[in-house]
Amino acid sequence: MTDGLDERYAFGAALIEEAAALALDFNRRLDTLTIKSKGTQDVVSEADVEVEKLIRERIAERFPEDAFFGEESGLTDVEGAGDIWVVDPIDGTQPFLCDLSSWCVSIGHARDGVLDMGFLAAPGRDEIFLGRVGHGATLNGKPIGISSSTSLDDGLLSIGMSPRITADEILPMFEQLLREGVVYYREGSGALSLAYVAAGRLIGYIEAHLNSWDGAAGVAIVEAAGGRVNEWFSMDTLLTGAPIVAAPPALYPALEAVLPDDLR
Repeated sequence: MTDGLDERYAFGAALIEEAAALALDFNRRLDTLTIKSKGTQDVVSEADVEVEKLIRERIAERFPEDAFFGEESGLTDVEGAGDIWVVDPIDGTQPFLCDLSSWCVSIGHARDGVLDMGFLAAPGRDEIFLGRVGHGATLNGKPIGISSSTSLDDGLLSIGMSPRITADEILPMFEQLLREGVVYYREGSGALSLAYVAAGRLIGYIEAHLNSWDGAAGVAIVEAAGGRVNEWFSMDTLLTGAPIVAAPPALYPALEAVLPDDLR
């Protein structure tokens, strides 16, 4: 018995394609967009707002009993809702507005506080990642799996950062990783980096603080692909975000050890 999970997975797979098409349409007419600043290195465009509106309306039409949490519009009433959709309409808004391809649409689903499905589209790269924990993950319909790397110096590692974390907090992590021979990767989207971990392109992802909307879909896809993620998501961290570590199981302990003790 799946209690509607099969239906929600099929719905999410169709919805991510529709949302990606709308986001790409906005990306092709950047000079027409209205853009506002939300803070240091944090902007929102009309594309973010309209893509999230589309996703939110589609979910409300199909599953009115489900809760919704979006970066731009916030949280609906979650009382009594076993299912919640966690959405970032455009993760990587800065790359999006700079006409780079390193942005994505991210839709995660959780039941009873546990992430179980992820839907992520990178329209500028013509890629769609889907994952359902216990059922595997795909890229454009083909199965994917995590890297077989067992050492931090064997592959590319994504390191996230944001204005929410000070330089004094993140520089020790960087120093330790660089001294261990890590080649790091970053291009402006934590969600997309998580998808790349799921696909085996990256050996891991670490960030001292990641918001729930940024990582919900990617974490579900990583876990569906066989990766390990720390206890990053819960109904308690839904609104606050938390430190994140994602990697192949064999590599996970070494990467987790890089986080300062107070963040583990």
